[in-house]
Amino acid sequence: MREKTLRTVVAFHTTTDALAMEAYCAENAVPGRLIPLPTIISAGCGMCWSAPDEARSAVTAAAEAAGIETDGIYQMML
Repeated sequence: MREKTLRTVVAFHTTTDALAMEAYCAENAVPGRLIPLPTIISAGCGMCWSAPDEARSAVTAAAEAAGIETDGIYQMML
């Protein structure tokens, strides 16, 4: 079983926003990946961006630079 670590999780209103975040992060070498939204978070599309917590500022900056509206940014053990 994989050990849980502190992660930054970005929730989105729409699937389009989630996919735009994935594309932007891939082009700009921002760490993380799309995962199903944890059940503890209630948000619009059911997908979220998960990244190591130390990349929190890079992930937040990427969402802003890409003009992506988020439904919340969380820190959680995943």
